This record gives sequence, C-alpha cells and structure tokens, in this order.
Amino acid sequence: MKTGNGDIELAGIVKSYDDGQTYAVNGINLKIPDGAYCCLLGPSGCGKSTILRMIAGHEDPTSGEIVIGGENVVGLAPVERRTAMMFQSYALFPHLSVRDNIAFALRVRGLSRSDRYRKADAMIEKVRLTELRDRLPGQLSGGQQQRVALARAAITEPRVLLLDEPLSALDEHLRIRMRTELRSMQQDLGITFIHVTHTQLEAIALADIVVVMDKGAIRQSGPAREIYSAPRDRYVAEFLGGQNVLSGRIGEINGVRATMNGALFSEVAIPLPAGKRLETGQELDIAIRRDDIELKPLSQKGMLPADSASVEGTVNGIEYQGNFVKVMLQAAGEDEFVAFVPERKFFEENLAIGEKVLAVWQISHTQVMA
Repeated sequence: MKTGNGDIELAGIVKSYDDGQTYAVNGINLKIPDGAYCCLLGPSGCGKSTILRMIAGHEDPTSGEIVIGGENVVGLAPVERRTAMMFQSYALFPHLSVRDNIAFALRVRGLSRSDRYRKADAMIEKVRLTELRDRLPGQLSGGQQQRVALARAAITEPRVLLLDEPLSALDEHLRIRMRTELRSMQQDLGITFIHVTHTQLEAIALADIVVVMDKGAIRQSGPAREIYSAPRDRYVAEFLGGQNVLSGRIGEINGVRATMNGALFSEVAIPLPAGKRLETGQELDIAIRRDDIELKPLSQKGMLPADSASVEGTVNGIEYQGNFVKVMLQAAGEDEFVAFVPERKFFEENLAIGEKVLAVWQISHTQVMA
C-alpha cells in the first residue's frame, strides 16, 4: 500500500507563545523525501513534539510553511492533510476488540461494515494479529497493543505517519524487537514516517534521516551514519554519544597536518579537514570515536606509530558491557574521556582503577569540528 506524495518541506517554521518572546521552535527548515523514515531526536523541551503536532495539524505555526506533496497544508485539518498520528499512550478503546479498534477510523468516515472489516482484516494480517483480532486491548501485551495502534493509524492510507515516542513505554527487550517491526512495516507500507524520540540508539537504528534538535533549532540533519561518525559540533557529538570531544587551539600547521594544544595537553596531531581553512591560534573542537581509542602503557609513548595521536589519562571507572568494556579516564581536562575496549582484549591486559595509560587513536579517524 504505497500512497505517494509524502514528501515534506518545512520552510521557516516558527512557533512562539503568547508573549512573542518565547519560542518552541524558531526558523526550522527541513526537507524529508517521500517514503523516508525520519527521526526527530533531542532532549525534552527541544521542540521535536511541537514540530510533529504542527505537521499533523493539531497546532498551527506562528509563521512559515508546511508543504506536503507540494501543497502548503497550514490551516488544513488533519484528515485533509492525509496524515495520521500514533500517540505514545496508544489511546486504544478498551471496550472495542482489536478488529473494531483498527476499523474505527473507517467507521467514522462512513464506510460500510463489510468494507471496513475487509480493510481491517487485511491490515490485521499485515501486522500479524490475526489470531488476536477478537481480543480487547487489556488482553494484549505492550508490543501487541503497539501494533494495533500502528495498524489503526495506517489503515486510513495516510501520506505521512507520525509517531510520538512510540517505544518509550516498552521494556528494553521489547523495544529492540519493536524497532525491527516498525522499520519493516514502514518499508512494507512505503509511506513517510516521522518518529519523535529522545533515545539516540533508537534514532540511529531506525532512521534514513536523523534530525538532532536543541532549544527549538536543528543542529544537524542527515543519514544516521553521517550524524554519528561526522558530528558537526560539540553538542551533536556529545548528545549522540560514542564520541570523545577535545577543545583547544591550533599550534603548528605543516600543510598535511596540524597540532592542537589544550589546557592540559599539547601537540595532539589532527588532520587538515577538506574544505575548511585552519589558522594558527584558532579555537576548535575535535571528536574521536570511543571505539577508535586504544589504551597503551605510558612506557610506549615514544614508540607510537607516526600516524597516531594520544593523550595521557588515569583510569577512574570500568563498566562491563558484554562485548566490550567501557573504560572511563580522567584525561586532557575533559569531564569524560572514554574508550570502548573489546572484551577479550580488556581482560588480557587487565587494567585497574588508578592506572595511568595512553589513549591512542589514528590521526585520520579524528573529526575536526572547526
């Protein structure tokens, strides 16, 4: 069931409160292609749910345009926009069966009993609830209730399906399983999904497009791997996690590399970024993925390969994570500097709290955020 025309453009969207001085969102510009899975990611209060409600038609922007399929839909009712929303609470009718919950929207639209049940039964089969179609919501698990809510939203054949924190009420095991089901269903339906979450791994696992928000503005948007591996600034790097961020000033520049000096470190080699001009004395941040960090004894400091950079640190925390061990360091003056050490390697080396080490990485793996 592919409806098409679910491409979305938000152009200069502003949502302010009555005083005109406080903004929920301010100057949002974003394009989402038809059939994409887009996650709006950010902390509570960053404006992501406000954007979702404005796309749905439950709120109007103070200014700007919301264009769906080439049409400015500001002022149109949700049914005219052909959007559907799946709420965090699922909002299922407790006295109606699975079948009648899913068919309810078609009943409101005036379809005959036979037509709405035919469509409902086809959707029930798609979400693998056939054996449960006569049960009440209270007789279903959390994951089953979610599938009912998703099917009820999708049965109206919307161009855009909006999901507000759809996995937050589930336990961790079920949340991971439902991520797979959500992605599979989105691909089967072929429609645009816009999914609000504050969970970084959820966004990265699901989305074609991740939009990182902060204080009503977009800090960075793009494919999940790009956002994770090439954060544009310190906020994105730290919010997404998985990165160590160092701040300093440019020292020497030799045409191939530069050095960076910080308050508690010096002469850290960095690559010259493509398309960016660096100058001596310039302040900048760099990011290094935690899984790119190797921990070595201080005695190896003078024997590191020429293509590597390092800082000294003291182990102040160790957390076993299964396939890797999270080693936290007091290093380079940062509040948190972390290495993800493969489990077998960690237990071969047997690091201990208080041990001084070198945190080492390849210079080419450094992300320069000038």
